[in-house]
Amino acid sequence: MLAERVLPLSGIHNFRDYGGYDVEGGGRLRDGMLWRSAHHVEASDDDLAAIDALGIETVIDLRGDDEREVHPCRRSDNFSARVLFAGGVTAGLAPHLQAAGGAIDAATARERMIDTYAGMPYRPALVATLRLYLSALAEYDAPSLVHCVAGKDRTGFAVAIVHRLLGVHEDDLMQDYLLTNSAGKIDERIAQGAAHIRARYGAEIQEDAIRALMSVNPAFLEAALATVRRDHGDVATYAETVLNLTPEMHEAMVDRLVV
Repeated sequence: MLAERVLPLSGIHNFRDYGGYDVEGGGRLRDGMLWRSAHHVEASDDDLAAIDALGIETVIDLRGDDEREVHPCRRSDNFSARVLFAGGVTAGLAPHLQAAGGAIDAATARERMIDTYAGMPYRPALVATLRLYLSALAEYDAPSLVHCVAGKDRTGFAVAIVHRLLGVHEDDLMQDYLLTNSAGKIDERIAQGAAHIRARYGAEIQEDAIRALMSVNPAFLEAALATVRRDHGDVATYAETVLNLTPEMHEAMVDRLVV
């Protein structure tokens, strides 16, 4: 299952299809329509050609303006997809970077990631782009890609929201989230993250803390979903109240993506 989902690229980490799952009430998500990844800053020419072949028409970039400016994604000469982002500054802090300050061991790193995820449903730049994301899934009947920096935290939360809205079972939702820990070139992805973390905070952070920050953990996503449930009862009400998803948009998403 993992090999079928992951696109083996040399310079883009965690690039995979998050469709294909069964949904509650019958049916399944379409394959080849829903893609997720890390950023494309170090994409090779071959990577870009492989992405072009997927027919992606919409890219949702969950990063802040400052992140995009410092690390612009590479695009092929044939790239013609619409790129959606709402704007806003994130102080250059992906969640794993935000959690890294002062994280001197793995236990502290995990606790900081849990705290960071607990606030994720209300991060202003993320919420604004999630609104565009859901709107695009309702409007466009073509493959899309959602990504952030590492393709695991903001992207993981975004995909979990879409999975629940489309009726993906919670165990499959969590399984997809956890595939980050086994998809693609894990050690290279962690090393890339480690370089960014140490460049910002210094070289003294322990290796096991780096791995905790650059991995995903059920407790992380559960912290974000717990915030959603605490404040709104369920994902659908959160999407309606915070992400401006109307019943008509929700129905259109299901019609386009569930077979």
